[in-house]
Amino acid sequence: MNPSSELGARLKSLIVRADEALARSLPSEDTAPFELHRAMRYAVLGGGKRLRPLLVYAAGHAFGETGSRLDAPACAVELIHAYSLVHDDLPAMDDDSLRRGRPTCHIVFGEAMAILAGDALQALAFELLAHDIELGVAPARCVEMLRVLGRACGAEGMAGGQALDLAAVGRKLTLAELEHMHACKTGALIRASVRLGALAAGASDDALAALDRYAHAVGLAFQVRDDILDVEGEAAVIGKTAGKDAAADKPTFPSIIGMEASREHLARLTSDALEAIAPLGEQATLLEELARYAAARLH
Repeated sequence: MNPSSELGARLKSLIVRADEALARSLPSEDTAPFELHRAMRYAVLGGGKRLRPLLVYAAGHAFGETGSRLDAPACAVELIHAYSLVHDDLPAMDDDSLRRGRPTCHIVFGEAMAILAGDALQALAFELLAHDIELGVAPARCVEMLRVLGRACGAEGMAGGQALDLAAVGRKLTLAELEHMHACKTGALIRASVRLGALAAGASDDALAALDRYAHAVGLAFQVRDDILDVEGEAAVIGKTAGKDAAADKPTFPSIIGMEASREHLARLTSDALEAIAPLGEQATLLEELARYAAARLH
């Protein structure tokens, strides 16, 4: 399979499944507090690649689980992702006015409501995951899944990565420092997504270790591709402000190692990801497709 910027039919059907599950899980706009619920739904249901839910489903499918017990973790990781985007776009953070091709949440609803929407989305993610015990996930596994998600979005994950990102503005980072920052900021939730799907499917400890190597490589590859798109992409295609990282003097892979070396690094990371899941054979078809997509996507 050659790298593709488009997803296949099976993964596209799983995006529809994720969207439907997310729409069910979010509070209705017709219930109070109306503006908060509107902001939450706006932040989550306004498009997006759904990469993280797809990784949950793909990891679950690799171990024979295709049922409804994957929906709660798939929704949980996307709710966490959506909350992080809402907060990252705020003036005190990345100060962006465009996300997924439309005005960011705080532009539409105001800063205070956007902050509350992010807070509520994070809480809802854990509520959904805790409730999933009713679908037959063993209690010990359910607790482990809650721990995995909590670690991914805390000081050792997304929040810590964002803190490192803010501190890096105007500084010259080494490649190792840049990779550590993104392994926290972006990679932690990607690794959690794969692990949650595998845990829900009852994967062994050895399999979980191999999947973590895969997810680590995919997470970094996703960010390298993001940095390349920030240089080469058009705002109308990538759905957010192009060239913003350079304008803000933020360290990126192209700014540190150059564009050609960034492309080579992206290829190596993709190869590492595919090598990690090779022992799974045809069971890992969807994981393989997602690794290739992360490296070739156009937005």
